[in-house]
Amino acid sequence: MEIGFYSKKLRTLCENEREMTKVLGPKSARKLRARLADLRAAAMLGDVIVGRPHPLTGDRQGQFAVSLHGADRLVFEPTDEPVPTTKDGAIEWKRVTKIRIVFIGDYHG
Repeated sequence: MEIGFYSKKLRTLCENEREMTKVLGPKSARKLRARLADLRAAAMLGDVIVGRPHPLTGDRQGQFAVSLHGADRLVFEPTDEPVPTTKDGAIEWKRVTKIRIVFIGDYHG
């Protein structure tokens, strides 16, 4: 799967192991490395089965998350052109092949 980043800060966080551990702690950093490897290895989001993948609602409608450690999540949005949709117009997440990471951390509180 093709992975992009919403900001340079997020790219650095995902590509620099020292920064990842400093910001997220060792457990979430380890999970983030694993989830990024899973996403890169997948042809489409439907191939990703670890990290309790789930679409988000509310103010994060149109975004998708996978769990890291504790309440930390890796949140991304589709960047396919066009974004695959179901007959009723919802994002068909399992067919998404390109994503942009938009947030890493605890969005619950």
